[in-house]
Amino acid sequence: MYVLVLETKNKNVKVVLTLSEKEKEKVKEILNKGKASARIFKRARVLELFNKVITSPTISRYVGVTAETVRRIGWNYLKGGLKRALYEAPRPVGKKKVSRNEETRIVALVCFDPPQGYDRWSLRLLTEEVKKQKIVESIGRETIRVILKNHGIKPWWEKNEKGGNRFLWRHIGGRDMEQSNK
Repeated sequence: MYVLVLETKNKNVKVVLTLSEKEKEKVKEILNKGKASARIFKRARVLELFNKVITSPTISRYVGVTAETVRRIGWNYLKGGLKRALYEAPRPVGKKKVSRNEETRIVALVCFDPPQGYDRWSLRLLTEEVKKQKIVESIGRETIRVILKNHGIKPWWEKNEKGGNRFLWRHIGGRDMEQSNK
């Protein structure tokens, strides 16, 4: 049974809900087994206390979450049932901003010597060079750092040695120059 009570004097909305027997059993199972994550456990506890007609501020003190979180759990239950109140919906995955080809070109850039006047590549220098060579239109230092980390390359730690670049080129999927001439 769902009951929605509106209080107009403070423009607050009071959430009152009653769990069905099946839902009570599911909540009780989560609370008794103790195998759920802390978030799910707290949400189940909130629903159990809502079922006992306890107010949001009181529930928040019992469970150790804010009153707003308690109300959100109640609203999620009213909108989507027990599953929506207990479990988070999957978060949208953003589109990758750098293609595999662009990634490869960025890593290949590190294989070459840095511009004249620099001993080694820095993230700032790489970011500027990537934009200058128009590999990508815009890119941040953190994105470049993650790309290099994923390839196991940290050019800012030590100087790139002559002759050591063959390993990096092979590492990113290029063919060894000596083998390609055969």
